[in-house]
Amino acid sequence: MDRQQLVEQIREKQSFLCVGLDTDIKKIPECLKGEKDPIFTFNQTIIDATAPYCIAYKPNLAFYESMGLSGMKAFQETIDYLKENYPHHFIIADAKRGDIGNTSAMYARTFFENYNVDALTVAPYMGEDSVKPFLSYPDKWVILLALTSNPGSHDFQLTKDEKGERLFEKVIRRSQDWGNIDNMMYVVGATQGELFNAIRKCAPKSFLLVPGVGAQGGSLQEVCQHAIISDCGLIVNSSRGIIYASHEKDFGQAATKKALALQQQMSIELQKIGLK
Repeated sequence: MDRQQLVEQIREKQSFLCVGLDTDIKKIPECLKGEKDPIFTFNQTIIDATAPYCIAYKPNLAFYESMGLSGMKAFQETIDYLKENYPHHFIIADAKRGDIGNTSAMYARTFFENYNVDALTVAPYMGEDSVKPFLSYPDKWVILLALTSNPGSHDFQLTKDEKGERLFEKVIRRSQDWGNIDNMMYVVGATQGELFNAIRKCAPKSFLLVPGVGAQGGSLQEVCQHAIISDCGLIVNSSRGIIYASHEKDFGQAATKKALALQQQMSIELQKIGLK
């Protein structure tokens, strides 16, 4: 999916919501645990319940890898279900890969050829040659970790060099020599507040993947105040706040309500910038 197609989906849905499929076998409703394939059954219900209100899904690989072969089977089934039934939704594999070039090339093959997802989260710590293999696929996206929402993010990401440049700013600035606004996005946590202004100085036109709205306490309105641009430039993720809105049989309906509420807030923000 290219940038124009992504923006068109945002305009059409009046939403820039991504639903994070962080599906934990220990947290899904008890009524599903007798199913032959409980993880996929849960995901299928969540997808059907939220698809009208979001433009993207983001399965987090850690939750599927933790269950071994059955988990990876559920991941594959989830991707296949989205491709078949919701082909216009943007699919992000949240895997945070990144290694020496030859290894990164294999990770890229895994996700962009075998699973055929639209985007992959990538860790930039090892530098250019660890990221470049992911950028060789047309109409695929690298989503580079830049300024994350976890408390430990300040341990390294805000450290300054002798010129006063913070590490997250250096990552964004240097990475723009590797990719461009049509194939690279950045992860910026919703809890970072006014630091979005610094992000936008470094990457004024790039799309940002913004986790942390909802369960982690990030404010959608604050994110938009500092980071929304003329074609939106945001994909805001909510995981636990939507998929675990209920632990009972009505979990699908509860997810619908949460996704709809966020979509309605997003529509207001899109109307402010004239994207309607």
